[in-house]
Amino acid sequence: MSVVTRIEPEILRRYRRACDYLAGAMIHLKDNFLLTEPLRPEHLKPRPLGHWGTCPGLTLVYAGLNRLVSKTGQRTLLITGPGHGAPAIHANLWLEGTHAEYDPALTLDGHGMAELIKRFSWPGGFPSHLSPEVPGVIHEGGELGYALATAFGAAFDDPRLLVACVVGDGEAETGPTAAAWHSPKFTGPGDGRVLPILHLNGYKIASPTIYEGMSDDELVAYFIGCGWTPLLVDVRGTDDPDTPLAEALTSAHGMTGKRPPMIVLRGTKGLGLPATDPGGTPLEGTFHAHQVPFPDALGDPDELAALERWLRSYRPEELFDADGVPQADLLAVPPAPELRLGRVPQANGGNLRRELPLPEVGKFALAVDRPGDRDASATEVLGGWLAELVRRAPRTFRVFCPDELESNKLGALLEVTRRQFEPEVPGYTEHLGTQGRVTEVLSEHLCQGWLQGYLLTGRHGLFPCYEAFVSIVDSMVNQYAKFLKMSGEVDWRTPVASLNYLLTSDGWRQEHNGYSHQGPGFINQMLTKKATTARVYLPPDANTLLETMHHCLSSTDLINVVVAGKQDGPQWLSPDEARAHCRAGAAIWPWASTSGPADVVLACAGTTPTVETLAATRLLADLAPDLRVRVVNVVDLLTLSPPDRHPHGMSAEAFTECFGEDLPVVFAFHGYPSAVHEVLHGRPGVHRFHVHGYLEEGTTTTPFALLADNRMTRHDLAADAVTRARGWSSTGGDLAGDLRRRRDALLTLSYRDGEDPAEITGWRWAR
Repeated sequence: MSVVTRIEPEILRRYRRACDYLAGAMIHLKDNFLLTEPLRPEHLKPRPLGHWGTCPGLTLVYAGLNRLVSKTGQRTLLITGPGHGAPAIHANLWLEGTHAEYDPALTLDGHGMAELIKRFSWPGGFPSHLSPEVPGVIHEGGELGYALATAFGAAFDDPRLLVACVVGDGEAETGPTAAAWHSPKFTGPGDGRVLPILHLNGYKIASPTIYEGMSDDELVAYFIGCGWTPLLVDVRGTDDPDTPLAEALTSAHGMTGKRPPMIVLRGTKGLGLPATDPGGTPLEGTFHAHQVPFPDALGDPDELAALERWLRSYRPEELFDADGVPQADLLAVPPAPELRLGRVPQANGGNLRRELPLPEVGKFALAVDRPGDRDASATEVLGGWLAELVRRAPRTFRVFCPDELESNKLGALLEVTRRQFEPEVPGYTEHLGTQGRVTEVLSEHLCQGWLQGYLLTGRHGLFPCYEAFVSIVDSMVNQYAKFLKMSGEVDWRTPVASLNYLLTSDGWRQEHNGYSHQGPGFINQMLTKKATTARVYLPPDANTLLETMHHCLSSTDLINVVVAGKQDGPQWLSPDEARAHCRAGAAIWPWASTSGPADVVLACAGTTPTVETLAATRLLADLAPDLRVRVVNVVDLLTLSPPDRHPHGMSAEAFTECFGEDLPVVFAFHGYPSAVHEVLHGRPGVHRFHVHGYLEEGTTTTPFALLADNRMTRHDLAADAVTRARGWSSTGGDLAGDLRRRRDALLTLSYRDGEDPAEITGWRWAR
């Protein structure tokens, strides 16, 4: 392919005409791709899909970036917010030859063109939006709002990279995008540059956009306030939109300073369509151009004729030869092969990923001579380990956190790095500076988008968050899980580092902040994901948390959810025991169990449920000394699944060893009981599992009162055990009543004194 540094406007117009024709054909045609015969209904797709309205503008931007890259040699990653404009991106990828490199069926000739056009929005082909099957893509754009945050994540720690990000003006109305405009405040000299291009064509699906109603002065004022230098480019009504865009791109590329450039590109919605459809409905320049231009062409002869006139207006015979090969001048528009937008290495970040130099856990683990003989904060211990990791990986590991790092006892990180923040702040601050490894902003959306972009371009990261508020990104993690699932089915995609959540400030210790801060539902969200993608861990102490995080940060292509306590609490396992326990995923704790065959199993998963379960065994030892109890702790929730439903599922033999074949199981679970029932589905005899968990009861209260409201106290667990244990049905009822009365008496003291009684706060396993 020939490469030029100066492309004449006429060639760019022809190039865009070719792309627009291909895009329109992708939406409508399944045959007769070069219109070598009159268009007939049998040439049309029975279910036309696609969003035409943004396609001409996307090709305008793509062509402009081609010219900029050819001229400057700038390595550029393109992130497309309006992902449903996929036909435009496919057309450009095909013309630049990238599609053929990844798929030999998409050759630059009539056969490859036919395959490309028919495959779009066709069963077994390309989706109607961008997806991992498409080269150059790290952001689908199927759900709007996240493109700009993802672009900044890709730019962090890659100073030679330019990330061009097209933001549709419909997408720009979303809250995540509104927050993301402030991302330059979190970048420094060691980061790449992000060039947002606000594609302002006036309309979303059925109405004008907010930005369409803003004057140029208002747009300039708004974006200056967000920290940008806005460059306005209005190409409406011009025969040469390429030149003003090229001037803006060149200017933006050369700009330096504290206020980076961004481009506001005003264009025409659905450029190139007729003014109206056959029924007189306006098309070009209106929201009617948003999706399929001629949706009824299959059954309406007038619309079919209009479709044919429209497609022929691009004069494909001038752009492709009789064999469907693009003319030579079109093939000269893309830059050199190694600089093509579709081939940028960062778009397949697994090829750039390097293993993290993870510190050995043993140096940071706590000595535990006897279970429960010392208290510590699990996350505080983890913070020291993470600080050492930051020392070892100063350019490939970041922590993205919504302003909760120190609240979650991870402050040790700030002893070795800073919070990255660029603006000078007149008030009192601590630990702010450039090149920090901690990026804190009070927006879970931004943390998620930044981390996704960082991971997908080959790096590693961690997202600590309050448990109740991580659900703010439920929709984002849905999309990311889909991206990972589809990436795993693309043979040329290589694994990227896993997305790791550390959920702290959990609901059981948010009694002081109240009901709004109590919500463990993110676990349930993860259980809806493919077994190849989702993992949920509930380490009960510091040493198991260290082992779990070491494992998660060395994994790839997963979404790992780790729920850990930050408050000082009992430490149960020595380093060696913690390692063995984490490898097993679930195991009997013999030191907490009575010897011999069990009458009942007390199972637990999570920091607070583990404490309450062990306290329940103490109550039972005192009040029912003949009751034989087996204690099982679960650190990897998905080990409970049958092995044919999840790769972490315990074998039937290991499951029986823990839970028996017909023993009643009283299970104290960190989250909603439904989560345990869901993962147990498919195991025999699951009716014997009786799960205590969060029942959506809460208020501002004491820890014990919150447990009592949700029937999770040691007394509730012990009472359930004696009524369900084999052979205890006749005597268990009276004992259960006594246990509940004890609970209620303690609860009365909590309400009277405003704090829990010493019997609860001073309880220790070790005596």
